[in-house]
Amino acid sequence: MDERLRFVARLLDGEKMAPLCAEFGISRKTGYKIFNRYKGCGIEGLTDRSRRPQRHANQLPDAIEKLIVRLKREYPTRMRSGASTSRASLCSRTGATAIR
Repeated sequence: MDERLRFVARLLDGEKMAPLCAEFGISRKTGYKIFNRYKGCGIEGLTDRSRRPQRHANQLPDAIEKLIVRLKREYPTRMRSGASTSRASLCSRTGATAIR
């Protein structure tokens, strides 16, 4: 964060983006990203951000996931028989016609 803060301070003092990026060893795209985060969020925008995905494309909704876990605990042999039987059991319990 200290490097980013020095980078932004020198930009605010009037130095040009391209030579400053070359001196810091970053691309201009990264330089603009750092500067825009500073403009948008202030000093807090210069801290490291999590690289963890915000969502997973195929993740089930929490309610369905909790229902599956509960049913597996209640009926361990029935829910072990396969995906189609598990799906049928879930549909009968929830009243849904299909669970994707």
